[in-house]
Amino acid sequence: MKLNPLFVRTFARSCVAALLTAGLAHVAMADQLDDIKKAGKVRVAIAMGTPLFSFADANLQPAGSDVETAEQFAKDLGVKLEIVPVTNAARIPTLQANRADVVIADLSITPERAKVVDFSVPYAVITIIVGGPKSVQIKDYNDLNGKRIGLTRATVNDTLTTAQAKGAEIVRYEDDATLITSMVTGQVEIFSSTPSNLAEMIKRAPGKNLELKFAQKDFDLGIAFNQNQPRLKEWINNWVVSNHRNGKLDAIYVKFHGRHLPAAITKQ
Repeated sequence: MKLNPLFVRTFARSCVAALLTAGLAHVAMADQLDDIKKAGKVRVAIAMGTPLFSFADANLQPAGSDVETAEQFAKDLGVKLEIVPVTNAARIPTLQANRADVVIADLSITPERAKVVDFSVPYAVITIIVGGPKSVQIKDYNDLNGKRIGLTRATVNDTLTTAQAKGAEIVRYEDDATLITSMVTGQVEIFSSTPSNLAEMIKRAPGKNLELKFAQKDFDLGIAFNQNQPRLKEWINNWVVSNHRNGKLDAIYVKFHGRHLPAAITKQ
């Protein structure tokens, strides 16, 4: 049987296209999980200088709930942990620049951030509060009008407070450690941050009589990684769920924060 030359050429092109598509699909299947295992280490960006989450202990060694979470993460992945210290503002840029494989740095899951990075299911939570001296009457955002309020740049504190306290003067700092120092030294007297940072301020400056004024919002925290990494995402999500079920993530959180994770997080 003699084949039509046009049919032969068309069929050949289809075969080549199919082979190219299969090759591209194979490339797409190989994602960052393979790179991490091949390197034998995972680079985790952590915002050091955040009380209870990530800080230097008495021996100047990394400590905190995010640090221990990262240690468990690397252990279960079967690779070494390399901590990449970053500021809050540099958490996502560090990931996008491929200077870290994942971010475990009290990073709240928000729609805006989810446009540029991917998140795991929540591994922990963070509460955002407004605090200040007992002598200053503050019950809600309206009471912040005309006041200077300090907060850390590029955080949910920044986004939330800027949107809700339009009559306030916002003073932005690069990291939590600088915010705490500014409160302790009297550069600002009102702040938006976390209960853990309030505790550190009280510890360092008990004479200022600081207290929690009102809770702004609770946010779920996620492990962040670059988009289009399906196998890495699957592994991380399975890891988070497993370590909620075996109680390890809750035990880490209780150790540093003195309270259990909400059931909505641990029962995922």
